[in-house]
Amino acid sequence: MSTPERAAEIDARLKRLYPSARIALGYESEFQLLVAVILSAQTTDVGVNKVTPVLFERFPTPDALAAADPAEIEEIVHPTGFFRNKTKNIMGAARRIVAEYGGRVPDTMEDLLTLPGVARKTANIVLYNAFGKAEGVAVDTHVFRLARRLGFSAHEDTGKVERDLMALFPRDEWGALTYRLIEHGRAICDAKRPICGQCVVADLCPSAYQVKGWREQA
Repeated sequence: MSTPERAAEIDARLKRLYPSARIALGYESEFQLLVAVILSAQTTDVGVNKVTPVLFERFPTPDALAAADPAEIEEIVHPTGFFRNKTKNIMGAARRIVAEYGGRVPDTMEDLLTLPGVARKTANIVLYNAFGKAEGVAVDTHVFRLARRLGFSAHEDTGKVERDLMALFPRDEWGALTYRLIEHGRAICDAKRPICGQCVVADLCPSAYQVKGWREQA
C-alpha cells in the first residue's frame, strides 16, 4: 500500500471514529476565536476556556481590548501561562485589527500573519473555523506527533510537516483532518503512553508498538 493510499485509509477510519471532531475552544465571534487560539499556545483548551468567559465579558471587541489596561488583562489570562507575552500579543492584535482592518478580523492568510502572536497554525484555525477557508493544516503538538508517528512526515519543522500533510490529503479534508488527529492524539496516541492495543489504525502505523511506554489498553 502506497503512502497516499495508507493515508486515505487512516483518515477514513478516524473519520468514522470521530465523526464530530471539532475545535474545543469556546468563542462567539471571529475576534474571540482569534484571541482564544493565541491564548492556547503551550496550554490546554480546557485552561483557556476557564479564562475567556471573564475576558470576553469585559472586553468582547477589538476596540475594547485595544483600550484595556494591560495589568487587568495579565491578571485575567495569568492561568494560561506566559501571560505577559500573551497579553502583549492579544492587545497588539486588537490594535492592529482596529487600525488596519476596520475592527474586523482579516480573512486571508497574508493579513492574519501580520497580527502579533499569529503564525500559520493560528491563522489556519481561524480561517477554517471562522471563515470556512482551508489554506493549510493546523499543526499543533498532537498533529505534529501523529504525522510523524503515522509516517506522513519525517520532518521536525512544523512548516514542512504541514506541507507534507497538504500534499497527502485533499484540500477539503485539511480542516477536519486537524481535529481528527487532535482527538486521536488526546484519546489514544498519547505523547508518552500511546494505547496501541486499542488503536484503530495500528495495523497501518509504522510506530505501533514501537514507542517506549506503549500500552495494550487504557
